[in-house]
Amino acid sequence: MFEQLGLIGCGLMGSSFALALRQAGLVKRVVGYSKSPSTTEQARQLGIIDVDAPSALLAASGADIVLLAVPVAAIGPTLKSIRELVTPAMLVMDVGSTKADVVDAAREALRDRIGSFVPAHPIAGAETSGPSKARADLYRDRQVVLTPIERTLTAQLQKAQAVWTALGCSVRQMAPDVHDAALAAVSHLPHLVAFAAVNAVQAQPQGDEFLGLAGPGFRDYSRIAAANPDMWRDILLANRDELRRQADAFRIALAALEDAMDRNDGEALHSLIARASQTRGAWRMRAAGTTPT
Repeated sequence: MFEQLGLIGCGLMGSSFALALRQAGLVKRVVGYSKSPSTTEQARQLGIIDVDAPSALLAASGADIVLLAVPVAAIGPTLKSIRELVTPAMLVMDVGSTKADVVDAAREALRDRIGSFVPAHPIAGAETSGPSKARADLYRDRQVVLTPIERTLTAQLQKAQAVWTALGCSVRQMAPDVHDAALAAVSHLPHLVAFAAVNAVQAQPQGDEFLGLAGPGFRDYSRIAAANPDMWRDILLANRDELRRQADAFRIALAALEDAMDRNDGEALHSLIARASQTRGAWRMRAAGTTPT
């Protein structure tokens, strides 16, 4: 499908995309760039990229598909740095977890070339990072949300849909603000709570002792607290308005549980726990080709 991928950001997400394209036979050559030269070199040594570029501009040079796998705060400046090479024939995508801010940054950075940019968010990842953790199957059976705008070229949107579908993804489209509201509820708030919960334990004088007694429950709910700090700092700041609304909803739900405990009201507490248990029990992560349940 593509002659050359310009990969800007050779970490977990970008490197996994490159591996997936290679495995699917969708790209002939990969040129990569990362802010950290050691990351780019590692990606080359691992065979993820064919050539390491000294800049984002040179990574995009000659590419017919460009992927920006960088923190959301860096997407605008990165698009601006490659603007002169963006043509109507080039497909440019990102993998950022917020979209309204990315779209605004892209409008300013690309201006009349914005049509080639298709904002994308593959709902996949891991708490680990770096090219050594990359997997060709990271995106398989995962959802990808595209948030095109009125100036997005139809041909490029169709290419984006085709690429992600070929990688085994279920592709859907949303308005950027709708995407950000939904992800604040089901991704960004859980991360915020996990960060706070782990910090709350560690901040106590007996924190290390408490952690020594932690079992599977703590392991499961705190896993996402091991996420990349640079990436999540940018996500939480970028989506802070929607996230604050979700945090308020969480406080109300937590207060209801606390109130039932304060009143020693076992029936009310049981009802609140049962509601959560039933909702979680009925939920299944949506995979490619399935419909929500």
